[in-house]
Amino acid sequence: MVSPGDRKTDVETPSLCLDLSQFEVNVSHVAAITRAAGKGWRPHIACHKSLDIANLQIREGAIGLTCAKVSDAEVFVSAGIREVLLAYPPVGDARIRRIANLCRNANLIVACDHYVQAAPLSAECVRQGVTCRALVDINIGMDRTGVRPGRDARELARAIDQLPGLSLAGIMGYEGHVIQIKDAEEKRRQIEAALGILTQTREIFLKNGLCCDIVSASGTGSLSQSLRCDGLTEVQAGGAIFGDPFYTTMSDVSHLKPALTVLTTVISRPAFDRAVLDAGRTAIANELHSPVVKDWADASLVTQNAEHLVLKLGPSSRELRIGDRVELIVGDSGFTTMLHDEYLCFRNDRLETIWPVLAPRKPPHAVF
Repeated sequence: MVSPGDRKTDVETPSLCLDLSQFEVNVSHVAAITRAAGKGWRPHIACHKSLDIANLQIREGAIGLTCAKVSDAEVFVSAGIREVLLAYPPVGDARIRRIANLCRNANLIVACDHYVQAAPLSAECVRQGVTCRALVDINIGMDRTGVRPGRDARELARAIDQLPGLSLAGIMGYEGHVIQIKDAEEKRRQIEAALGILTQTREIFLKNGLCCDIVSASGTGSLSQSLRCDGLTEVQAGGAIFGDPFYTTMSDVSHLKPALTVLTTVISRPAFDRAVLDAGRTAIANELHSPVVKDWADASLVTQNAEHLVLKLGPSSRELRIGDRVELIVGDSGFTTMLHDEYLCFRNDRLETIWPVLAPRKPPHAVF
């Protein structure tokens, strides 16, 4: 057990650690540049799943949150956060009942890309006596969810606008297919093209008397360029708060610095140029970007198993001995935070507080 005031050297490993000073700088910066651009910040919580972090984001000026899972939205709404965008299709009777129930206590917004999603949600909202705001999810190039722009988007919006229990609020899209383009000019062009589809769709909606108060888009990897898009009203960028290397290698947020690490211990030194850490795939993810060894620039990841991570050591890092502590900068937070129960929040290597990572709620059994 650890408690506030403990040093980082007192912590058992592997543990998820947050550098509060750098984290607060990152949050304040994203909030400030978003506000300066005249946009709302509705950060996606997938990277952190923390009520404490969500409340900090809102104190810094976030207009609400974005979630994909109904269980996450239920936790945040039950804690008093009312502005929540559920950026995921409302499909399935149980999910729809839970969404409608959330509308009793929140200004919920749900994204739809087909009438067969909207119609059952409408019927359930009428049954429960609530109204749910709806966005038309537009495919702007990622080819995941999203209705085709143009006539299909307009007709879906018209249908939603006529359904009782639903209130058309606007559109959303996600330009995630272009964020990893290496050439800066090509990336700029592709982002402008993708977000331009949303701008054109908004114009179509307005010409046809359809509400388009909200135009929501933008992940962290395209944040800076998205903020220059006149058509957007809000951005969903969430991962910037941790300064993950996955994002900071991109020009849009390259100025941010990492704040999230996993503290590990050297458990074996089987060779002159090799060390083994107690941080396998159950402690730190390696899907989108490999962990980065903090303070040891010549050490790099070789292999990672369930409970082991093997480092190749250079001349400096060969000083590491069994029992030494090594911090790994989390390459991409979204896949790592879900592996832990809590954030150990440090300031100057002293534990200041502990923030729980949300455990998904089980679907309620009550019939609404």
